[in-house]
Amino acid sequence: MKLSVVIVSYNVKYYVEQCLNSLNRALEGIDSEVFVVDNHSKDDSVGYLTRRFRNVTVIDSNHNLGFARANNIAIRRSSGEYVLLLNPDTFVGEDTVSRAIDFMDRHAGAGGVGVKMYNPDGSCAPESRRGLPTPLASFYKMSGLCARFPQSRAFGRYYMGYLSWDEPARIEVISGAFCLLRRSALDKVGLLDEDFFMYGEDIDLSYRLLKGGYENWYLPYPIMHYKGESTQKTSFRYVHVFYQAMLIFFRKHYGHLSFCITVPIKAAVYVKALAALAKMQSHKLRKSLGFAYKRVVDPCYLFVGGRQMIDRCRLVARRKGLTADFCDCTADPSERLSALLSRYDARVPVRVVFDVDTFSYKDVLDIMGRISAHSVKLGTYSAKTKIIITPDEIIK
Repeated sequence: MKLSVVIVSYNVKYYVEQCLNSLNRALEGIDSEVFVVDNHSKDDSVGYLTRRFRNVTVIDSNHNLGFARANNIAIRRSSGEYVLLLNPDTFVGEDTVSRAIDFMDRHAGAGGVGVKMYNPDGSCAPESRRGLPTPLASFYKMSGLCARFPQSRAFGRYYMGYLSWDEPARIEVISGAFCLLRRSALDKVGLLDEDFFMYGEDIDLSYRLLKGGYENWYLPYPIMHYKGESTQKTSFRYVHVFYQAMLIFFRKHYGHLSFCITVPIKAAVYVKALAALAKMQSHKLRKSLGFAYKRVVDPCYLFVGGRQMIDRCRLVARRKGLTADFCDCTADPSERLSALLSRYDARVPVRVVFDVDTFSYKDVLDIMGRISAHSVKLGTYSAKTKIIITPDEIIK
């Protein structure tokens, strides 16, 4: 078997469905198997996905095992020459997986590769290419120097902002959102470290691949990453898990450094965590007292696709009371979209919803990359599911 795909899911069945639909296209002609490990979801993910994807192995955990343990369960059951770890809140371009595999076949020294991840607004996600969080790189990141000088080889090393987005390049850290791994490399360096519940395990594995003599690569092949639909990043648990992962990684790989270096770094991590918690608590208090009230501006929806999709979404828009425009087209709509989007108030969020039965996933990503705008985010509609998926909500 050439490829094993592993997706860990928690209460995001519609995003997983979209991810699997994109994989059905991307895996054509590839000898492959797909695993979904469900971390004890409460939204009937297991039943929903099992009924719709007979060719997918769904593992139904009785507990939330965390990202590392759940992935490892499927990896041990898999048999592919390559293993692809894929987030549930992603979808892939039709040729992204095959091109990544071709690259690995041609580069025997590559232990793993990551790809070009798009944010929902069409911008490139900086975590597509990362450097190791060494003490110095971490200091530049936490001090703000990385954000201020993103293309500096010294200050910007955390996100390697000096690299081209359009050319393959060696990197140090591969994102766990799309992480294609060589099985023989995993056999040598080991699986994901289960001390990490969530966050940090991709950094740790990337570092072990480098120490094992392998190369890590960035490839300019596109995917969409909705970023954390399966997590609540404003919660106390998120802060605890995220910063705990930073401490685990630091103790594991840099604990041997001198006292004068380790103490300031640990202190900085705790200060950042406490500052994040204080900010959240302050916002909650101000909101409860009525000082943080801000009227929510409802988004406008711009539906782009064929006649069948447009007719269906008109009915949904009327039934749901959505503010909506419609672009009936089957060819590249970039120019028409730019003209339509220029008419919207910049303060109004816009959701551009593409018909993925008319446009390929790759074309959708390419079009969004060309009309990238902060107030505009990507949505999709499929006649197969009759569901509208956006970064913020599911509309049926």
